[in-house]
Amino acid sequence: MNYIDLHCDTLSEQYGTQDPTLVHNSCAVDFDKLTDGGCMAQFFAIWLPPEAEWEKRFQNTVTEEEYLECLAARLKEETGRSQDRIRFASSWKELEKNRQDGRMSAVLTIEDGRSVRGKVDNLKRFYDMGVRLITLTWNYENCFGYPNSYDPDVMGRGLKPFGLEAVEYMNELGMIVDVSHLSEGGFYDVASVCRKPFIASHSNARALSPNKRNLSDDMIRIVAEKGGVIGLNICAGFLNADVNDRRSRIADMSRHARHIADVGGMECLALGTDFDGTGGDLELDRADKVPLLWDQLIKDGFTQSQVEKIAWKNALRAVKDIWRE
Repeated sequence: MNYIDLHCDTLSEQYGTQDPTLVHNSCAVDFDKLTDGGCMAQFFAIWLPPEAEWEKRFQNTVTEEEYLECLAARLKEETGRSQDRIRFASSWKELEKNRQDGRMSAVLTIEDGRSVRGKVDNLKRFYDMGVRLITLTWNYENCFGYPNSYDPDVMGRGLKPFGLEAVEYMNELGMIVDVSHLSEGGFYDVASVCRKPFIASHSNARALSPNKRNLSDDMIRIVAEKGGVIGLNICAGFLNADVNDRRSRIADMSRHARHIADVGGMECLALGTDFDGTGGDLELDRADKVPLLWDQLIKDGFTQSQVEKIAWKNALRAVKDIWRE
């Protein structure tokens, strides 16, 4: 079974370590594990550490701009050296050609759009860099809007004026709008202004796990109605009724898949693991173990054709609808 994974944090996890290669490493994702797991396309996020922690983490050795450019260049360089099995993809045609040629695709994304700094010119610059998805916010306010929050006031705040403008421009560019981490107010603003499908790259169902990072049933229905997809996440805090439970089990991912399918339909389900972006007791802890999820879904009553939709067909259709070509 091939699959498309809409989110991993491997690039940022490896930054500055002694384990720099993407071919084979100690992280959850590398080219070897992706190959063994049957990956069709892996979306690689550049996660931006909080500004308040930047100096402590990097000791003033790198600026945000240098960090983004470094990780983007690294993904391109490493895929360039491994073109026999994985290639950098920045268009639908490239992704589809790679699929037909039996090669994996690597897609570049940004998690936390704060480096856009309220300028559409920066969106275009990141697009030209190869970025094809931006998770609008992470856990803090930025130029787009506000994050998910247990504070009802913050949770209810919508997109800022620039955020509204930016979503429309991202539609023009063919850049995926990702609402994972976004406030509810921001989510509904995206839904109102987005002319193309949008996605929640790594979020589960709030009805089963009350973490505010998850989507309510109403939000699930809206993503589905807009033609978008929701990526099932391995994070324990997004899977369990007790958000403090650190156990992440594949059977719980299957429960969330069933709920999302029942609410939004089979067409809105996808995979967004969050590999290398979460801790805890993870049953699905590496890319080469992804087939265990397909086995669980079949065991729990999903058909083979339904599992294929979850694994790659839904995500591929959404990408085709959003990207330019």
